[in-house]
Amino acid sequence: MKNKNKFSIRTIVAVGIGAAIFMILGRFGSIPSGIPNTNIETAYAYLALMSILYGPAAGFLIGLIGHGLKDLVFYGMPWFSWVISSAMVGLIIGLVWKKIRVNDGDFGIKQAILFNITQIIANVVAWFIVAPTLDIVIYMEPANKVYLQGAIGGISNMITIGILGTLLLSTYSKTKIKTGSLRVEE
Repeated sequence: MKNKNKFSIRTIVAVGIGAAIFMILGRFGSIPSGIPNTNIETAYAYLALMSILYGPAAGFLIGLIGHGLKDLVFYGMPWFSWVISSAMVGLIIGLVWKKIRVNDGDFGIKQAILFNITQIIANVVAWFIVAPTLDIVIYMEPANKVYLQGAIGGISNMITIGILGTLLLSTYSKTKIKTGSLRVEE
């Protein structure tokens, strides 16, 4: 009986490269929001792209490793509540990877709507609920502070993914040949 691996070499490489790019974008591709320790992050549009291309497990790992490395390298220690939330965003967005087949050269309005509904749900779960709740449980942070940070982070991620993520997916799909569009000449 053959042992089927869940991760191909291509996916493992994508996770490694994706985590590194997430870390770099998280540090150098972010804009301060005015709320302490909360930025407008372009890294989440990239995480969304990678989650759609490689699936939920890769999205989870890219968010987990990328955010963890970013915090470790640039702040000295990972902030686990937000690291876990980044992983959740990648996981949830990746759940629709089989319905949004950008590798088939098709990313129309239906796929864009499904993508954006999914990313909004992912951000609400991760940043409005999980991150602030874990901040309170793990770090004993004040509730009003962390729920405000979570809301600002979540809303800015929704906008960033909605604009940049949709553009990335649309542009990427245009580089692919649509399934069934080539015909053999006789």
